[in-house]
Amino acid sequence: MIRAIITDIEGTTSSISYVKDMMFPYSKNNLRDYLNKHWDILIGKFPKDFTKEDAFNTLSEYIEKDVKDTILKEIQGHIWEEGFLKGELRGHIYEDAYKILKHWHDMGIKLYVYSSGSIKAQKLFFAHTDYGDITYLFDGFFDTTIGHKKEPTSYINILKAIKQEPNDILFLSDVEDELKAAKEVGVNTILVCRDGMKSSTHKSVKDFYQVSL
Repeated sequence: MIRAIITDIEGTTSSISYVKDMMFPYSKNNLRDYLNKHWDILIGKFPKDFTKEDAFNTLSEYIEKDVKDTILKEIQGHIWEEGFLKGELRGHIYEDAYKILKHWHDMGIKLYVYSSGSIKAQKLFFAHTDYGDITYLFDGFFDTTIGHKKEPTSYINILKAIKQEPNDILFLSDVEDELKAAKEVGVNTILVCRDGMKSSTHKSVKDFYQVSL
């Protein structure tokens, strides 16, 4: 019996294109200004010989390559916060994802988010959607501080944190390597493939409406 569901965001509950085409460029366009304003606090997070320009160039490259760097995700979270509060950004949620997540929540199933974006960014994202603030649907949020998404130990850490057994958990993602890592520790998995491409190793669905528990 599924007692808890862990969901990815990008490509799963939300559009990949919105994150890549709107949120990533927004963080890059505002990166230099953010570093200028907060460098005294941020300098300790970088190697000792790093200049502000080194930090800008490195983080800009990371954004372009979508590197899952914890420092970048933390900084992006702060930049996105300003964007959400100004109304310049909105959290995109597929209608099927919203309706089914709400249905599961109303059923009493525990819901969690696990994304490479920082916990701060995740909460901001779900607090500013076309459906309003939907952070109340979730019982917890996890990012790469608990481990990287393609490593089995990360899912062991999450299971310990939420006090659940692997077979009672369902993990939803659009990335097969993440599902493989979760499956290795006994977690149930479903590939959300909105482009219609199915997996040969994981149960596949096109949207949340097709998820059966």
